[in-house]
Amino acid sequence: MVASTVSPPWTYTLQLPQDPRAPGVARATLRNVLRVHGMPELTEVTELLASELVTNAYLYSSGPYSLRLRDAGRSRIRLSVWDTDPHIPAPFRWGGPQTPEELAERGRGLYLVTLYAESWGAYPMRGGLPGQGGKLLWAECAAKT
Repeated sequence: MVASTVSPPWTYTLQLPQDPRAPGVARATLRNVLRVHGMPELTEVTELLASELVTNAYLYSSGPYSLRLRDAGRSRIRLSVWDTDPHIPAPFRWGGPQTPEELAERGRGLYLVTLYAESWGAYPMRGGLPGQGGKLLWAECAAKT
């Protein structure tokens, strides 16, 4: 590996099909990106966040979706998932996270994102060409110093 004193910001985007294997491909890609960029300490939390966001996109959208990984500086990473479903799920809607009911069969995955992410949010995606609508859910995490 070539040593450098300055590391330029980087971004990776992984286009994923509506396929049950896609979340596993996303996790494997994420692990490799963090390893290559010397951020292995972020792997566990970032993999959890990505897994929940990507699985949500697979389960609740009917079309393709994408995972974007971006260097957010100072041992921070921002990951975001875009999908074609415009509905922004709880707990990403206004009002903040709410603990899922004890016997709830759904809603725990995105709640975990709000617990483990340093920051998180959602953007509705409107307009543009067909298939460019939907939503973007994002989360950031940082290495513990």
